[in-house]
Amino acid sequence: MIIHASGEDYLEAILMLQKKNGMVRSVDLARHMEVSKPSVCHAVATLRDGGFLTMDEDYFLHLTDAGREVAEKIYERHQFFTSQLIGLGVDAAQAEQDACRIEHVISEESFQKLKEAHKNQVI
Repeated sequence: MIIHASGEDYLEAILMLQKKNGMVRSVDLARHMEVSKPSVCHAVATLRDGGFLTMDEDYFLHLTDAGREVAEKIYERHQFFTSQLIGLGVDAAQAEQDACRIEHVISEESFQKLKEAHKNQVI
């Protein structure tokens, strides 16, 4: 299943909320992402059908292995680009917004090269 940027954002948000709170429900996701509950319901159903998450009998959301892989990849990119942009003097709020856009469009090869260059202090 092809996952779109919005789906990646939902998975990333679930991962972040799980790290922060341990357990995540749809209402937590709606608040965190500042979207409506029906939007979350639709996204959760799509991601569940795609095999990226499950919901237990108490309505807690859980990432599957595939969902966690996507979420961690997006989260890593988000953290990397946010910190790089802030380090270059971009306002933190703007850096967050820009990182959120960049994280979805950059290829894996380009991202790995940027990480490597940063690690080697080329950038």
